Amino acid sequence: MQVAETIALAAGLAWASGIRLYLVVFLAGMLARLGWLELPDTLAVLSHPAVLSASGFMLLVEFVADKVPAVDSLWDAVHTFVRIPAGAFLAAAALGHADPVWVMVAAILGGVLASGAHLTKSGTRAMINASPEPFSNWGASLAEDALVPAGFLAAVTMPLVFLGATILFVALAAWLLPRLWRAFRRAPARSDDRALPH
Repeated sequence: MQVAETIALAAGLAWASGIRLYLVVFLAGMLARLGWLELPDTLAVLSHPAVLSASGFMLLVEFVADKVPAVDSLWDAVHTFVRIPAGAFLAAAALGHADPVWVMVAAILGGVLASGAHLTKSGTRAMINASPEPFSNWGASLAEDALVPAGFLAAVTMPLVFLGATILFVALAAWLLPRLWRAFRRAPARSDDRALPH
């Protein structure tokens, strides 16, 4: 693999892990199994039938859980401890048998990228769940279902385009996350105000 392709694969796996871990693991493994994607041997295990079965099963569970308001936020909370380390691991493994220094750098940056994607996704979905109707939640979930395969396929077919988009995503996440946090902190105060008699 060329340097840009390797970096884009690492970034694509990390970013997608922060949103739909099981989907990107299944997709990468299936593409490799079909011979459409060359993975480094450190990631070849993703194409093993047992790994494909496990990731396929979990992506179906996540597909359903992510469509149910409140359940999706609970799922995201639990997966804070799954998606971020998995994104770091996959980014590091994408470098194959590179210098351990660069593998560690990839793990750190992969964890940061997975964190940004996960926190942006979960924060946005928590705010959407404040709406009483389920349609915005379903729409956001379906958009994520489509975004992850599109983004990952861009990473492996147009690495430079994906890396440019990743830089824009990092800038957007850095701008959006503080605003989501402030809105999230104000939400209990607004609900308390509504509960008080006037």
